[in-house]
Amino acid sequence: MAYTYYTEEGLRKLKDELAMLKTRGRADMAKQIAEARDKGDLSENAEYDAAKDAQGLLELKISKLEDVVANARIIDESNIDTSKVSILSNVKIKNKKTNAIVNYILVSEEEADLKSGKISVKSPIGKGLLGKKIGDSAYIDVPAGKLEFEILDISR
Repeated sequence: MAYTYYTEEGLRKLKDELAMLKTRGRADMAKQIAEARDKGDLSENAEYDAAKDAQGLLELKISKLEDVVANARIIDESNIDTSKVSILSNVKIKNKKTNAIVNYILVSEEEADLKSGKISVKSPIGKGLLGKKIGDSAYIDVPAGKLEFEILDISR
């Protein structure tokens, strides 16, 4: 697995989620299994089967999250080059067709939150903006067609 880069806050959230799943998540799952087991014959107990399936999914999620955390690296924000768009860049762009101006912060896929203006570097717009400089135009294929954006500003 390749390294995935996170902000300090993003990695802390992942670690907090992992800790919660390993403690409260597992305890809740054990309780559900015990309650289902108490309802009688396990060979015909749909609740028990469902609880065991859910336990398997929980353990899979924990395992995947452990891999993500193990391969996570914190981005050294002091070394980010603001002469071109990169991860953690705050980018001000103008839609050339509508003249609408928007600000986005490019983040890892797991930290993306459009409501907060954080878009993934792996999204179509994120990919299209990476490496661009102020004044450059970015032509980006989106489901609605091809958009052209002008890079107005790049900051940290």
